[in-house]
Amino acid sequence: MKALVTVILVTIATLLTGCLSGREFISVEEKFSKQQSATGFHLVQQGDTLFSIAWRYGIDYRELASANSIPSPYTIYPGQKIDIRNISKKSRVSLAATVEKPSKPVAKKQTSAKPVQETRHSTPKNNATPSGSDWKWPANGRLIGQFSTSKPVNKGIDIAGSLGESVLAAAAGTVVYAGQGLRGYGNLVIVKHNDTYLSAYAHTSRILVSEQEVVKAGQKIAEIGSTGTDKVKLHFEIRRNGKPVDPLTYLPAKPG
Repeated sequence: MKALVTVILVTIATLLTGCLSGREFISVEEKFSKQQSATGFHLVQQGDTLFSIAWRYGIDYRELASANSIPSPYTIYPGQKIDIRNISKKSRVSLAATVEKPSKPVAKKQTSAKPVQETRHSTPKNNATPSGSDWKWPANGRLIGQFSTSKPVNKGIDIAGSLGESVLAAAAGTVVYAGQGLRGYGNLVIVKHNDTYLSAYAHTSRILVSEQEVVKAGQKIAEIGSTGTDKVKLHFEIRRNGKPVDPLTYLPAKPG
């Protein structure tokens, strides 16, 4: 009997050691992202848009649309498989070559040369390319979290606030996503400003705009909250050609 008990205890200890040795615990969000990426496809869920899927994987929405032969206005449907692997390297190089610093006026020439008015996602002509002077702070609170590419990674900035305070559009544009389908972001609004820039407003308590709605810079689009997080705050991101950039290099200096 003692021999049997000993064998059982040794077996349990071996299993535990094998499970824990050399392996770190993975968060639900990290595990979810890895599982999605491992399949090479994203299965469209109710409420997804091409823009929200591109945002999730850090891909430019034009690359994603091209790789999946999805023409504008980029209509997708639940159950559709979106290939996130077949992104052209040539396209990536081409997009990277057109990236300019926000303060350079050449970006405006690039955008104005394109027929941006042909789809309902187009941005008003008077805001062709947001520059350092065109962006506005999306909330009035103090900065409590800065952009970081090293651990802990922060793809944007975090701004303190009280529940229900106003969230403002940082620049004019068109709402391309309004919902809570992106894990870790809570109630989220994504605004397309032009072919290059998008911005996002996360953890809001209430969304006040709908998809396809055109918004002006400084317009109230949501209210600060704590959805998808454990603290009342606004998480704000800017993406250039699908990649996160530091919002502080675009936003004007705060007075005081």
